[in-house]
Order: sequence, then C-alpha cells, then structure tokens
Amino acid sequence: MNHGLIPDNLQDDTPDSGWAQEPRLWQNETWTAKVIKNDDDDGWAVAMFKDGESEAALIGPWTMGRDKKNPKPLDGNAFITLVKTASEFVRRSEQQLHATLHQSVTVNGSTGRVTVLLDIVPDDDNPYATLSAQDDGGKVLAQVRVAAGFQLNRSTAQAWVDAGCLH
Repeated sequence: MNHGLIPDNLQDDTPDSGWAQEPRLWQNETWTAKVIKNDDDDGWAVAMFKDGESEAALIGPWTMGRDKKNPKPLDGNAFITLVKTASEFVRRSEQQLHATLHQSVTVNGSTGRVTVLLDIVPDDDNPYATLSAQDDGGKVLAQVRVAAGFQLNRSTAQAWVDAGCLH
C-alpha cells in the first residue's frame, strides 16, 4: 500500500515490482547477481550479468555462510555494492576498448601540427583500420585504409606525414 509516500512514477522502481530477491539470486532492471559454486575450490562465487548478456560481466568470490558449507545469502546492501562494482568494471572495459580502437598522435608537419588518427574496425572476417591525418582545425588532410594491426606511434605517424601523405 502506497499511502502517498512514493510518487506514482516511482512505484515501479520498488523492489517488489517483479525483481528477483532470493538468497542466491537478486535482480533489477539492469543487473542479475547469481551466487554460484566456485569451480576452482570448495567455495562460492557471485556472477554479475548485465541484462541481455549471456556472459557474466564480473565474477568474484562470495562469502561462506555460518555453516561453512553453504553461501551467505545475498542482501540489498551486497547487491547495491555488486552493481556498483560491476558497472564500474564494464565502464572501464568499454573505455579501454575505445582507447584501443581509436588512437591518435600529434606530430609536426611541413605546414603545422598534424593529428594522425587510427580507427580500427574489429570485423570478425575482415578487420581493418583507417589511418587519417587532420590539421588543427579538424580538416581531414589524408585518409588511407591499413591493416588492423598497424602500430600507430609517434615514429610511424611522423614517417607517414614526412612521406607526403598530405599531398
């Protein structure tokens, strides 16, 4: 019963609105925490699954219960902590992937500073990358397709610019 304490637009966010809350399974609209047997030893682990994903985003050790045989039940505070940890892990992984796929180096060209960019397309069948050069204003000066394994660093960028890629 609401008694007017929770605005109508927030009532669906309450834990009793269909979210799972069991000793070994907690779930909200985005995350599922599932306590599982740890295959590496006699202990337990907790796996965090993001909605729609079949692979766990994060798996970590879980505490044994008082009987030293069964896992400690999940609770609200543990679930909140697990969601924050898993969300941060996914965010950092996405940032790292973005940094790997989109690299840039700035070097000196004959007419000023040139930013050389490498954008990798991780296609399963035919991965490739685009190497491009931009002036300080962001105008594309040159663009070529290269192998996905192309190593962009200050030396390769400077060599490309020095070789006349901009003409």
